[in-house]
Amino acid sequence: MHDPTLVLYTDSSPNGFKITIALEEMGLPYRLEHVNIEHGEHLQPAFLALNPAGRIPVLVDGIANIVLFESAAILLYLAQLSGQLLAPQPQPRWAAITWLMYHSASMGPLLGQRVHFECFEATPCPAAIQRYRHLTESTFATLDQHLATRPWLAGEAYSIADIATFAWLHIAALVGFDFSSHSHLNRWYRQVDQRPAVQRGLRLPAPATGP
Repeated sequence: MHDPTLVLYTDSSPNGFKITIALEEMGLPYRLEHVNIEHGEHLQPAFLALNPAGRIPVLVDGIANIVLFESAAILLYLAQLSGQLLAPQPQPRWAAITWLMYHSASMGPLLGQRVHFECFEATPCPAAIQRYRHLTESTFATLDQHLATRPWLAGEAYSIADIATFAWLHIAALVGFDFSSHSHLNRWYRQVDQRPAVQRGLRLPAPATGP
């Protein structure tokens, strides 16, 4: 049997889980290469040749000779490749892209900073902790309000925007950031979490364990 066309370089992280979930949802064959960040494998020359920024995930499409990094770009590529999770109709398609960009530019970076300052910073910085708590709570409220009138971020259909947003909220829940008071967001989170492909994607290359 030939190797799959797609090769995913990743580790157990929210940005990595976005792509393992998407690949599992779409049913695309792929080979997973575990880049162990804890062991510094993301800084090795072979990986830096794929992504000079030294971050996972990276997707290589060997047939098309395409190398992609940045999770939003990979999600868009996979949606186009598979014809799934990004509606062909303009309104829901652009709604999904808009919420994917909102996640990439706002929600993901803010939660990343909050995780750093609350869980990993050796010397606590109360001002930074307070700032990122406030900003992420505002983001939770924005998502909650949006989801009050629709089942999924783009409307009636599950999309790559839901996958991206869920992956970071999974880590937020794992480290104890409580968003349960946002009832619509919490309903949506449980809805995504119950999908079998999501659960498979969260186990690759290994489940995250928190700080």
